[in-house]
Amino acid sequence: MAELMVPEPFSGGLLLSYKCNVSCRHCMYACSPKWRGDWIGEEDARRVLSHLADKARGRYAHPGVIGINYGFHFTGGEPFLRFDLLFRLVEVAGEVRLPSTFVETNCFWCRSDDVVRERLEELKEAGLSGILVSVNPFIVEKVPFERIERAVRVGLEVFGGNVIVYQKVFFDLFRRMRLKGTMRFEDFLRVAGYSLKRAELIPAGRMPYKLGYLYRRHPARSFFGMSCKGELLREWHIHVDNYCNYVPGYCAGLSLGDARRLDEVCRGINLKGMKVLKALLTDLRRLYELGREHGYREDEEGYVSKCHLCVDVRRHLVEKGTFKELRPVEFYDHLED
Repeated sequence: MAELMVPEPFSGGLLLSYKCNVSCRHCMYACSPKWRGDWIGEEDARRVLSHLADKARGRYAHPGVIGINYGFHFTGGEPFLRFDLLFRLVEVAGEVRLPSTFVETNCFWCRSDDVVRERLEELKEAGLSGILVSVNPFIVEKVPFERIERAVRVGLEVFGGNVIVYQKVFFDLFRRMRLKGTMRFEDFLRVAGYSLKRAELIPAGRMPYKLGYLYRRHPARSFFGMSCKGELLREWHIHVDNYCNYVPGYCAGLSLGDARRLDEVCRGINLKGMKVLKALLTDLRRLYELGREHGYREDEEGYVSKCHLCVDVRRHLVEKGTFKELRPVEFYDHLED
């Protein structure tokens, strides 16, 4: 394979930064307070949002409706750490006519009804369509559940039906538990660990390193014969980070190119010299062998998923050479924060 044809994105998210107020154990993007801010610049964001708007134009039957994989979200990290920047980029998205925009938040900032209502109304006035409230056992380790409930309640007042509670299984569970304040994950496991079976938890990014003990592990050869072609070539829920890396799906730490030149990316990527991408498009065995060539040693305890094997080999490779598709390099430094 000499060239990778990347489909035009239908939905996705813009990471304002990888910096977050918490280091969630399940975070696919390894966000944490330890990251440098490196917030995306307005001009870079305008170029990216304009390209995304061009690709989405005419493809949205309901441009004011939002969904997990319907629309474009502002995310991070935690976007409300820089409300000034978030507000301005919502305005920019309106100027370029990007459809179905919403913001994702862990609600750390939702300390009073007045503050939440004021900020959400400002964002709505600027053109934002809705909000996604993140709730799970990892966020409530640091963010009091009352703030999450407040964001949902006030969000419904401001945005009506355009409020996504992700994941609702946990939101409903915490309400039945009458949870107040925060809760250690170990305590959650003791009283409600069964609920993890009904939740969507993707074993990628930081999760295999912090929660791998919850899963059955397999040797690397168990994933040989598998490729990541589907994940790399899907058009929905792609991401662009604050360095303007075009990130396929949930494959953090992997860049298909510069999203400021999205037309060039979608016209085809020359894979010459991109050994990691070539391997992922064909067989994880090839990625494993590439790692072995650079001194990688298989984890004796095994891997919880093909994503775990992939990111573990990639983390080794960034230390051994320059692979331009492995961006941002700093992602690999924060997998175990």
